Amino acid sequence: MTPTKLITAEAAANLIAEGATIAVNSSSGLNCPDALLRAIGERFAATGAPRNLTTIHPIAAGDMYGVKGIDHIAQPGLLARVIAGSYPSGPSSMESPRIWQMIDNDEIEAYNLPSGLIFHQLREAAAKRPGVLTQVGLDTFVDPRRQGGKMNRRTTEEIVQVVNFDGQEWLYLRSLHPDVALIRATSADERGNLSFEQEGAFLGAYDVALAAHNSGGIVIAQVKRLVAADSIPAQSVRVPGILVDHIVLAPEQRQTTQTDYDPAISGEIRIPSESFESAEWGLEKVIARRAAMELREGEAVNLGFGISALVPRILHEEGLDGAVTWVIEQGPVGGMPLLGFQFGCAANAQAIIPSPDQFSYFQGGGFDRSFLSFMEIDREGNVNVSRLRSRPHVTAGVGGFIDITANAKRIVLSGTFTTAGSRVDVRDGKLCIEKEGKVHKFVQEVEHVTFSGRRARQTGQEVVVVTERCVLRLEQDGWCVTEIAPGVELERDVLAQCDFPLRVADDLRVMDARLFVPEMMQLSLPPKP
Repeated sequence: MTPTKLITAEAAANLIAEGATIAVNSSSGLNCPDALLRAIGERFAATGAPRNLTTIHPIAAGDMYGVKGIDHIAQPGLLARVIAGSYPSGPSSMESPRIWQMIDNDEIEAYNLPSGLIFHQLREAAAKRPGVLTQVGLDTFVDPRRQGGKMNRRTTEEIVQVVNFDGQEWLYLRSLHPDVALIRATSADERGNLSFEQEGAFLGAYDVALAAHNSGGIVIAQVKRLVAADSIPAQSVRVPGILVDHIVLAPEQRQTTQTDYDPAISGEIRIPSESFESAEWGLEKVIARRAAMELREGEAVNLGFGISALVPRILHEEGLDGAVTWVIEQGPVGGMPLLGFQFGCAANAQAIIPSPDQFSYFQGGGFDRSFLSFMEIDREGNVNVSRLRSRPHVTAGVGGFIDITANAKRIVLSGTFTTAGSRVDVRDGKLCIEKEGKVHKFVQEVEHVTFSGRRARQTGQEVVVVTERCVLRLEQDGWCVTEIAPGVELERDVLAQCDFPLRVADDLRVMDARLFVPEMMQLSLPPKP
């Protein structure tokens, strides 16, 4: 390792100039260059420099469970502006991260844009192209005719434009040119070549680094270990040393927030399928089971965080491993998607590809079906997963939701019908609503439009909502209840708990009885058409 490349985290922090724009490659704790972010925060606390940074995070940097990430630099005077696909999130019972406090108190400018679009804005900067022209985000909160991605009153600059091109309406987002790229890898050789052999994903490390390098900036890589020159096989080098200016050694870096190191996560070994745990019996499992019934054998299926992440476990316990291929925005293709703060990784993956490429696949609607969660749904068919002002950190923001849903053919949204204090049990093959939730999730108008019901109807997207007490489908005239759980009273438990009228299907059916008993369902999937 040449002396000019190997430096301390403190020395790296000293390279950050006032007013610099920094791009960070991470997904919560996954690939997060936490030692570098911590050093920048510590330098500011000690010296008052650097000031007025802009940071770019295609996916969240850090989380609320041990990896502080962006919260290291969430200090007044240090941070001026954030452009992020997502932010650290957790339950409302936990103290809000400092970054969310700064956003809500109008201490910084803050934007929330689709993760894939941010990756592509960086890619366009690297190629010296002006920006991204896309229909991803039209009629959502990213559209400047709504919020334009702005997250508070302090944020006033319009960074998204509506343009007409070739007879169609598009969103235009300018390229993002970082002065500094902060990335993380497993190994760096003496030439600065980087490999990711113990990482669960690559995310956009190459694209982030290239954007900074080609914009005249610097690339700083945090790594777990140093190896001899030319000892990394050429095909294993994911970021070449010609792009890397400085290396910081951080042997304590963890693979994920929950994992020091598991070779199954990084695809170095395969583990027996019998080692995968089944979903615990309860309400969420009922919902995940019903969602799974929407699948067709042979499909490529995107998977999001939340209840939807349990669907692969349903197929596993039913003996249907491999019946569909799961694809996740962090890059895994196939295998068993992991849960909790290992989400974004998969054990026994068939492939792990860079996130910007995965997002191109999603934005173009190349997959068959998507399983996602929801926070609010309104009468127009709009869905909110990105913002609740009363409880901001319960959501990470938009993440890849808009990239995934913009052109998805079929979308399955999973969640409970109400929230906040509800007590719902499953007994004797029936749903027992012992206490109704205080907060309705089906509302007149969502706070944030993360998915446009109007565009869905215009483009013919198939949208299904699965809850514990009913199944709904989006039709041209709005939401229609097509199935109801055994033990549920339609008027009291469904229609009265919705803030707008629901249409009830003429052939309203009772949900499959197998969903409501702990025994295996003997599920079978029809073939893909």
